[in-house]
Amino acid sequence: MKAFQTIKMVGGALIVLASLNAYAQSSDAAAAPAAAASSAPGTKQAKAANRALGHKVRSALSKTKGLSVANITVRARGGAVTLAGTVPEQSQVDLATQAAQGVPGVTSVKNALTVRSIGQ
Repeated sequence: MKAFQTIKMVGGALIVLASLNAYAQSSDAAAAPAAAASSAPGTKQAKAANRALGHKVRSALSKTKGLSVANITVRARGGAVTLAGTVPEQSQVDLATQAAQGVPGVTSVKNALTVRSIGQ
């Protein structure tokens, strides 16, 4: 009989400890979504800044004389710009890099352009 009472007491103590632990975690869990929600606007702002920089680089490329921009895509992330696609001549690869580097806000340019003659 004493064993049964001891098991009940230990079980009750474990339940109390578990509930205290759960209570402590619930306050931490409530703070986590608030932190995630506050980082979301920063992510949206970063995406908007990346899109704006990409548009500026595309605009600069389209205004560059002697550069065919029909098959060039621009990706921007945190000031780093990647140029991808094809151009008809090797000289346009260098021209595109120089034009992208001249845009304010661009910190680096990765040129992944390839030369492909028109009609291929």
